[in-house]
Amino acid sequence: MRTLHKSLCLFAVLACALPSAVLAESALDTGDTAWILTSTALVLFMTIPGLSLFYAGLVRSKNVLSVLMQCFSITCLVSILWLVFGYSLAFSDGGALNNWLGGLSNAFLSEVTRDSMSGTIPETVFVMFQLTFAIITPALVVGGFAERMKFSAMLWFTVLWLLAVYLPVCHWVWGGGWLGEKGILDFAGGLVVHLTAGTGAIVAAMVLGKRKGFPRTAMPPHNLTMSVTGAGMLWVGWFGFNAGSAVAANQDAGMAMLVTHLSAATASLVWMFAEWVRYGKPSVLGIVTGMVAGLGSITPASGFVGPLGALIIGAVAGLVCFTATNYLKRVLQIDDSLDVFPVHGIGGILGTFLCGILVAEQFGGAGLAEGVTMGQQLWVQSQGILAVLVWTIIATFVILQIIRVVVGLRVDDQQETEGLDITQHEEAGYNM
Repeated sequence: MRTLHKSLCLFAVLACALPSAVLAESALDTGDTAWILTSTALVLFMTIPGLSLFYAGLVRSKNVLSVLMQCFSITCLVSILWLVFGYSLAFSDGGALNNWLGGLSNAFLSEVTRDSMSGTIPETVFVMFQLTFAIITPALVVGGFAERMKFSAMLWFTVLWLLAVYLPVCHWVWGGGWLGEKGILDFAGGLVVHLTAGTGAIVAAMVLGKRKGFPRTAMPPHNLTMSVTGAGMLWVGWFGFNAGSAVAANQDAGMAMLVTHLSAATASLVWMFAEWVRYGKPSVLGIVTGMVAGLGSITPASGFVGPLGALIIGAVAGLVCFTATNYLKRVLQIDDSLDVFPVHGIGGILGTFLCGILVAEQFGGAGLAEGVTMGQQLWVQSQGILAVLVWTIIATFVILQIIRVVVGLRVDDQQETEGLDITQHEEAGYNM
């Protein structure tokens, strides 16, 4: 017995003396880590090349390079901002202001080491995964002001909008802020990504004004083949976006992937048939736009609903987003160039609200938390939608007014007629 006691004591001393890196490895799950590494690559793939090609094909040929340049430069710029202050403001403790924004204790990733962990994965992997979400959100906003914003204004907009809109909302929902404390359900970014991007886009479209000739002059996509290629990349990349948000290789990730696919397929068909009935023919642009609406709408609910919920969300998204797109352009005549608000903004609202209903077990969902009723959850979901909507409108409007004074927002009429490729970059997408 005395020998056993001495052996145990020796083991305890040796364990205490082990390097922290060795102890940290005991929490590492290589399966989870491999999946989130894969998901990170998939989400970055959504922006470059997915969203870049999708948007570039939708604009006129004289502006194709400008859109590609905007998406590429946003990727680079946000990556550096994430290092300097982005990750810290989104995910660190903000002290007395923690309900609203994180602090700067982790600026320049000062507390992120090779061995630091976030759950069962290295924190470096979590940092990179969340960075890809921060990249694609301002890139989505590009669709609202495509073909008319100065490149310099776009860069300033990205910096200020990330700081004033994306980072606070991300902290509210995922970083320990007030919406997370209330129990908001936003699995992969219905509020954080899609509602902020959609709202920012329509505010920018209204502040900048319509493109020259809109709506009298037809402005069809110059290369739908390019857009369909980008849309296919978005669909595949979205599996990392939603299923990766489980931050584990588990049942939640599996269900998120399944419902993501079902919602996209359903919304595509609903949009296609709605367009067929309304205009006499189904279009390629319609079916791929319906797909994006289905993907955006299932995003907040992807980890909480089952296949039936995905079917309902996809069907509602296909019909409502189709109607909203037509109403915005034909009735209100707001020139949200690439339909960011009716697809992403409305989709984010629909998915976030319906999640509060379809999470219930009778619909095949994960079930509400113990003691929480559907009415309570819907109230929380509605608070989140309203708060994010109002904050994004105010912050985006103020940012645009500041930029208007400092560097100007919009190219002049001559530059717009000539195209942003030549006037902003002195290059042409096609030399024929």
